[in-house]
Amino acid sequence: MASAVAHRLFMANMKRICMIDLENPLAVRRTVSFCPALESGQAMVEGVAARSGASMTGLDAIWAEGHIGVVLADRWHQAPFFFPDVLIDAILAKRNLGTEISQAGQVIALGPGFSAGRDAHLVIETNRGHDLGRIIENGSAAPNTGIPGSIAGFAAERVLRAPVAGVFAATKEIGDRVRKGEIVGRIGAVEVSAPLDGVVRGLIRGNTMVSAGLKIGDIDPRGDASYCHTISDKARAIAGAVLEAVLRHANH
Repeated sequence: MASAVAHRLFMANMKRICMIDLENPLAVRRTVSFCPALESGQAMVEGVAARSGASMTGLDAIWAEGHIGVVLADRWHQAPFFFPDVLIDAILAKRNLGTEISQAGQVIALGPGFSAGRDAHLVIETNRGHDLGRIIENGSAAPNTGIPGSIAGFAAERVLRAPVAGVFAATKEIGDRVRKGEIVGRIGAVEVSAPLDGVVRGLIRGNTMVSAGLKIGDIDPRGDASYCHTISDKARAIAGAVLEAVLRHANH
């Protein structure tokens, strides 16, 4: 989701964008994420490139070359800049992990766990349905339902979750077609199999330590591998709301 937001802001000519991510990112839709830049140095999403940096000087150089910057940091205060114009919490942890309204001129938070006016200036609704993408000026987003959005009639059953804790080893790649029951990866001796026919749309990076129950991938029952490499409808809607929220601040 964070990459979709960064992509939308970049395409609206907001060129000084810095993303932060963990040393071991838990993203599953890695082919539409900028976080692989931390490992490979560069990542591309729908024609927009991001490069990794480690300092403010490095970020200035990345921005001058027309790229999004990605830096390794666990929390905002570890990033190599001070008091940004806009801070966007797109962690989607369903709870506030420490973001404060005082950390930027405009703080925007995505999803449940935040209260507009207390934790952030604005909160964006991320729950699918009538209010998806609604900008909340007072109060909170809808509570986490724990139920993934339905795709072609499949919701929770299309999501791959770690059956046990351990190191995940993939046997399939994003974009691979699979049949129900086919092995997608292993955690130790425990097999992770596809719950339905479709295409592997998302898969956590191999050799990642995972906890039991963690989302480690998803199967797209529509079977169109091109969807693996483009931003989803939900992410575009939420990113559009963030763009509006940023423009409200910039044009105030």
